[in-house]
Amino acid sequence: MLKIGLTGGIGSGKTQVANFLAKWGASVIDTDEIARALTATGGQAIPLVQERFGASVIGASGAMDRAAMREAAFRDPSVRLQLEGILHPLITAQAQALSDKADGCYVVFVVPLLIESGHWRDRVDRICVVDCDPDTQIARVQTRSGLTLDTIERIMSVQASRQQRLAAADDVIHNGAQTTISMLEQQARHLHRQWCGQ
Repeated sequence: MLKIGLTGGIGSGKTQVANFLAKWGASVIDTDEIARALTATGGQAIPLVQERFGASVIGASGAMDRAAMREAAFRDPSVRLQLEGILHPLITAQAQALSDKADGCYVVFVVPLLIESGHWRDRVDRICVVDCDPDTQIARVQTRSGLTLDTIERIMSVQASRQQRLAAADDVIHNGAQTTISMLEQQARHLHRQWCGQ
């Protein structure tokens, strides 16, 4: 089965594209959703996170405090690497298990840090980048999440640059400020048909 790696910077529109593809029959595996489940109350990663970073990054509900963890990672880049060391093997294993059971016309792995991770390139047949200019990314994230400009810029600073993503892309979906939802859908449908061999 064809395996597509779908990626793009924060606010690029990856989720919207993934939703289109799922609606049309692709099996979509979102690594962010897996990560959230792993760090939710009772999640598989919680004991490992607490053991490594202490109770201060675990909220009252027993889930990982994402804001506290993000702040710690920004203060000390080694924290982010250690957290990734805990999460990435668990995410990869769960994504593989879901892929093994997939029954769509192809599989889409939604991986925000696909380019940065290094190991995803060998796990997919094609990389599709949802491309967006940085100003539009910032505006979208501010609108939807209420994060501060400083926080958004720090998140973007640890992501691959637009140029790095485009250099790694086999397919590109353009989703800039002037792109309407119907234009986005049209691009996604064109690739969907290609990937299904239509």
